[in-house]
Amino acid sequence: MARPVIAITAGDPSGIGPEISEKAAADARVRDVCDPIVYGPHTAADLAAFPAGTVNAAAGRAAFDAVERAVADALTGHVAAVVTAPVNKAAFAAAGLPWRGHTDLLAHLCGVRDTVMFFWSAPLKVALATVHIPLADVPRALTPDRLSQVVRITAEALPRFGIARPRLAVAGLNPHAGEDGLIGVEDRDVIGPVVAQLRAGGLEVSGPFPADTVFVRAMRGEFDAVIAAYHDQGLVPVKLAAFGRAVNVTLGLPIIRTSVDHGTAFDIARQGVADPGSLIEAILIAARLAGDGGLKPAAPADP
Repeated sequence: MARPVIAITAGDPSGIGPEISEKAAADARVRDVCDPIVYGPHTAADLAAFPAGTVNAAAGRAAFDAVERAVADALTGHVAAVVTAPVNKAAFAAAGLPWRGHTDLLAHLCGVRDTVMFFWSAPLKVALATVHIPLADVPRALTPDRLSQVVRITAEALPRFGIARPRLAVAGLNPHAGEDGLIGVEDRDVIGPVVAQLRAGGLEVSGPFPADTVFVRAMRGEFDAVIAAYHDQGLVPVKLAAFGRAVNVTLGLPIIRTSVDHGTAFDIARQGVADPGSLIEAILIAARLAGDGGLKPAAPADP
């Protein structure tokens, strides 16, 4: 069987993305399972046009252009998957781009509405119900429809990762999962009813559970994945358990997309010390999914 061709977008050229992209593309483990192609500025000659370690509009635009081209090639079948090095949200904003990062940009480029940011690592798997929004906005964004979509998309995707019947846990939004309304009503009035409805429909999902213990329970094998209410609730335990080895997978797209578990690291840009480990893991997961037919396609949103 031919090895899949994997697009690697080099990320923000002022950060570590170009360095880790070149290192990962040359890694023997990567070369054994796929044919990588790096998109975007990544050679010394390319990078001369971008200052290292600073936010600038040109770098934001270049990072966007690379993602746009790679996604177009994935949608037309020229590459089997897209693996992204980190972009910088401030550089996107400086370039006049409306997206806050890869997840919402990818949804736009693929014409879908409902995507899930999912982190895969050996010790812990976490999906985020809300992503890059202020903490004050989370209760309003955590609607029954959104939570139900995240649980369903995650449950449908996990069999592609070797988990035939996923056991999902939903973390509570409030301390102690709200104490039946004593510490906030969202867990009682929103999360609990959604979980009950999904269980009645046949999904193996439980919760809401206090967030200070549910991730430990998952790491001990009680659950296959945890649905976190907001970004840092899910990312803190993932990075404590597997920083540099976790892989960010966007579920709900019609293409395979994986990424790193870290940012642009401007403080060490172009010093030759950036660790490509997370990007290598992301490529290996993408190649595995591509070799197995890819993630379940999602239907485009209505115009």
